[in-house]
Amino acid sequence: MVLKVFFPSCCSSAESGILVGRWLSEQSSAVILAVVHFPFIPVQVKQYLSEVQRVTKVSVSVLGSWSNSKQEKEENLSKFLEDLGTIFSHEPWIQISKEGDSKFWSCSTLQKHSNSPKEEEVILIYYDQRKVMLSHLHPPLDTAASTDHKADDASKLSAIFHTVAKSKILFMTDRYDDGPIKLTHWQSDGAEASIIVELMKQASVPACMLLTFLLSLVSGICRSRVLKFWPLSFLWSKLSTCEQLGHRLQHLQVISSNKKAQTQTQLMRKANIFVSLLIDVALGILLMSWLYRKNRIGHLADTLIPVADHVAEELQDLLQWLMGAPAGLKMNRALDQVLGRFFLYHIHLWISYIHLMSPFIEMILWYVGLSACLGLTVALCILSDIIALLTFHIYCFYVYGARLYCLKIYGLSSLWRLFRGKKWNVLRQRVDSCSYDLDQLFIGTLLFTILLFLLPTTALYYLVFTLLRLLVVIVQGLIHLLVDLIDSLPLYSILLRLCRSYRLTAGVKFRVLEQRDGKPLRLLMQINPLSYGSVVQTYRLPTYSCYPKDSWISLCKKLFLGELIYPWKHKGEKQD
Repeated sequence: MVLKVFFPSCCSSAESGILVGRWLSEQSSAVILAVVHFPFIPVQVKQYLSEVQRVTKVSVSVLGSWSNSKQEKEENLSKFLEDLGTIFSHEPWIQISKEGDSKFWSCSTLQKHSNSPKEEEVILIYYDQRKVMLSHLHPPLDTAASTDHKADDASKLSAIFHTVAKSKILFMTDRYDDGPIKLTHWQSDGAEASIIVELMKQASVPACMLLTFLLSLVSGICRSRVLKFWPLSFLWSKLSTCEQLGHRLQHLQVISSNKKAQTQTQLMRKANIFVSLLIDVALGILLMSWLYRKNRIGHLADTLIPVADHVAEELQDLLQWLMGAPAGLKMNRALDQVLGRFFLYHIHLWISYIHLMSPFIEMILWYVGLSACLGLTVALCILSDIIALLTFHIYCFYVYGARLYCLKIYGLSSLWRLFRGKKWNVLRQRVDSCSYDLDQLFIGTLLFTILLFLLPTTALYYLVFTLLRLLVVIVQGLIHLLVDLIDSLPLYSILLRLCRSYRLTAGVKFRVLEQRDGKPLRLLMQINPLSYGSVVQTYRLPTYSCYPKDSWISLCKKLFLGELIYPWKHKGEKQD
């Protein structure tokens, strides 16, 4: 049987003493956590370890002895180390000794109570105790593709990481303490603590309490009945700015909550939300400082009106082209003139509305620019809403053309069933046979002919305005993609993977240090960090947007039938 001993590399220069750790019988492995130095009283060591075991729920015990031959050895030191096995009585009793300045170590086991004692093969595995304690081992993401052997290896490895992580209280005592027990472990060269960090923790308590009170007040106002009346509820559900503000309000409630994170996933989620908010607000303040420098708000307001007029003029030219003979097509003259004048009147109303609002554009943009201090995502959502308002006439044209085209398509399909002696059964949701008289067939033929010859004119208007609408939707979609990227990207996890890659562990690898006959095989355990793609996939934050789940075939079918397309919808909305 092969016995594996996980030895912390920070204890390689420790003074002689006894090895404290956990024995994993199902793996035949010993995880060494610290070295207790001489002199010590065995009763005090047992009491200390029982207290550690009670707090950590980890079965910590004395596993063996450690001898550092660099020190001046007493004559009976080796005999004394062997006799310690009878006091602490652990089977097997592990004896590790370092031979002076030599790189070769010796490791043996004693089984005094065994009837047939035999020499076991020992593998000595060095590990970085600090990295293993601070790291978080992630299970394989593709659990379906992983074999049972890999899952078993992952569970064995997690037991080792769990042992080191749960033994934090053992690392509170080191060799510089004045107590009766002196230990060597990863904190022996100085505890990693900062007075500034501790002061910040104490100062953050009243700040979090104040922020929690303000957020509860804002949440109460948002949940009040005032926002449930029709105009306010409609605006809150349709404007992406309101959705983003509600989403960020939920984030603030999460990070200001005084409830402690129970798992590593909850802790990482809080940290990711906090860093995402900080970077979002920092980028928003940079944008705001750029806008208010050199009177850029005024230049933007002066440019906005001419651009709106130019877009309206281009739409008027397009409608004049459609009212003629577009691309040499023969259109229905009467319907073409009616639709063209109808849309031209809407453009005229839109130009009048823009010029009516022109004196207030700069003031509106000035106050809108202040909202960038709430974050870059809020500013981008406001930009998306402004684009939606400025292109509202294009949306109206698209809805008019789509409804008219859809009416004709469904009318033609219904009349086509009439020719074949069939009808649509509304109750059973199927097509049934039906007999029609001559009057019904005559009226149906007349209507079918009218709709068929008017369809090209309507289809052309529908096609042009659908393309314009899709252009606006693509621009808004790109803005929402950028907003969702900032909202969902786990920036803290990515920075942690970049600066402290061992904190996010995907597995381990072993490197052979030495292999010599008569000596234990020495390996170095190194941490394999989680890949960046796995980091994003594991810690990605949820967003409020609900992306379309329609396939390209379904989307093309809706466009062909004239159904309204809403590429960017929110949860809970219903599609017309």
